[in-house]
Amino acid sequence: MDSNTEVVLAARAGLSGWDALVERYSRLVWSVPRSFRLSHADAADVYQCTWLCLAEHLTRIRQPESLGTWLVRTATRQSIAVLRTRGREVSIDRWEPVSVLPQPDEIVVTNDRQRRLWTALMTLNERCQRLLWIAAHSPELSCAQVADALGMNVSSVSRTRTRCLTALRRKLEGLR
Repeated sequence: MDSNTEVVLAARAGLSGWDALVERYSRLVWSVPRSFRLSHADAADVYQCTWLCLAEHLTRIRQPESLGTWLVRTATRQSIAVLRTRGREVSIDRWEPVSVLPQPDEIVVTNDRQRRLWTALMTLNERCQRLLWIAAHSPELSCAQVADALGMNVSSVSRTRTRCLTALRRKLEGLR
């Protein structure tokens, strides 16, 4: 079972295709909620909900070769829904010593850097946003996995990433 079409058809038939799908895309699906900086528990919920959505819609998948893209979009929507319902909470372990907490000036500098980065990132086109997101939060993924997730040619992933990073650097320089 090499192609997604074969794997999806096997999963629809109740054969070993489902296990192959999970094995093939597990890391990619997990990387999405973690890239949103969700807690481990929330990321696990998003991960499970994404696979549940696939199980519910498996018979309606028309382009199995674009399954990676479908999974990333679904996990992204689920992650955003979690952020909306739970808000942007930063959990601090009650037992963590106060001395390891960041100082107020460090927080201000970090927040300013993050704000400028997010502002610059959001001005890029959607393809660059998604590619840089995956590159930043799942660097272990191969170019083939990234290409599959974004519906790109494998040969264009590295060049596109370089162009997107160059554009992001220019935007960041303009925000100084």
